[in-house]
Amino acid sequence: MSEQAGNPGDSAGTTHFGFRDVPVAEKQKLVGEVFSSVAGKYDLMNDAMSLGIHRIWKRYFVATAQVRKGDRVLDLAGGTGDIAALLRERVGDAGELVLGDINGEMLRVGRDRMTDRGHVRGFEYVQCNAQALPFPDASFDLVTIAFGLRNVTDKDAALREMLRVLKVGGQARVLEFSEVTADWFKPLYDFHSFQVLPRLGRLFAGDADSYQYLAESIRKHPPQAELKAMMEAAGFARCDYRNLSAGIVAIHTGYKA
Repeated sequence: MSEQAGNPGDSAGTTHFGFRDVPVAEKQKLVGEVFSSVAGKYDLMNDAMSLGIHRIWKRYFVATAQVRKGDRVLDLAGGTGDIAALLRERVGDAGELVLGDINGEMLRVGRDRMTDRGHVRGFEYVQCNAQALPFPDASFDLVTIAFGLRNVTDKDAALREMLRVLKVGGQARVLEFSEVTADWFKPLYDFHSFQVLPRLGRLFAGDADSYQYLAESIRKHPPQAELKAMMEAAGFARCDYRNLSAGIVAIHTGYKA
């Protein structure tokens, strides 16, 4: 376990919110406030955080997913719909995409964006908690979560839920900021994360604190080997990961046996 000192369901336990320790029961509310604050400028700030490279990461993430025409796909922490829009091209008109997010404001932005793009048919929007998904067992051919797992209070519970709703043979994919592998690059990355990013947040979104949290949440997220072990412990088979951009992000993959 990497998240909390206490039981995730025990309000007396603590977990991290960025670099702060907070009661487990409060983290969901605090994270919700962050994403409600940044929802309207979320993609702009993703560009600032990654210098635009997040769009390449997302395209690679979707292009290498195990998915076919007609598949049913769940995209968790679907936010503003970037991953869902790319997945739409993979599943085709016969497929179905469920865009899930715990934050209603992020979900609204994603729904409006899909509608503006003419993506209406084949999409379903569900406000849901990744730790307790409102779907039957074996409901999806593919489950994805991009830049969202680090904000989940009980990551182990979320991984177990992802496995539960997958069909046998189905694939789970996690795209997340991870641990930089090149020592020479770490000071530059830290400077960008803790000095540049909050200032960009203040400039573009009028909210430095939320982007300070986002930077801190990346450092508290389990590194590659630890997250792989967590997926294995949750019951996934054939777990593996691939680093992108020197480990700034990693794609984790597991299957339901």
